[in-house]
Amino acid sequence: MVAVKYTLDDFVQEMDDLLANQPDNERIFDRGSDYLSRLIANPDAIPERFRLPMGSGSRSNHGSWLLHHNPDSGLLVTAVVWGPGDHAAPHDHRTWGMIGVMDNALTETRFRRVDDHDRDDWAQLELDRSSVVKPGEISLLIPEVDEIHQMDNFTDRPTVEIHVYGNDLRGLERVRYDLETGAIKQMMTEKYDNC
Repeated sequence: MVAVKYTLDDFVQEMDDLLANQPDNERIFDRGSDYLSRLIANPDAIPERFRLPMGSGSRSNHGSWLLHHNPDSGLLVTAVVWGPGDHAAPHDHRTWGMIGVMDNALTETRFRRVDDHDRDDWAQLELDRSSVVKPGEISLLIPEVDEIHQMDNFTDRPTVEIHVYGNDLRGLERVRYDLETGAIKQMMTEKYDNC
């Protein structure tokens, strides 16, 4: 008997069906994490070209690939490849998110904002936790509750993740935090490496 493998199309269909009922974040995470676990357990579900760094240009060590976007539900699915030594400073997301590691590992450091939010250009962050996220593991991003994180690939090979969000990050106003000065800098994803 041939085993049927879970595909990207299967994942997208199940997520679209889930989001059509306008669930709360708890239900999205409960059901969506199960779907994402099945997807990241099958690396062949993602074409190999989307599991590799760019290989050229200013971000040759990195890759950010759009896999699916549904403008009606907001569902966004990307593959992100973190090359050895890659680092993303603390930043927020402003939408729910699920991130599953498909290959290798990545160190994720979470922060809490502990100031009173009265300044648009400054924030005080406090270290919450740090962990090495391994293949098959999923991180959840909860807007304004638990979404500020820093990502680091301290390994000697690329790490492949699947990112799932409730909104397209292109054009979504977000912020990056400077841990040393407290400065907040506006940021926005402008494009993915394949579009």
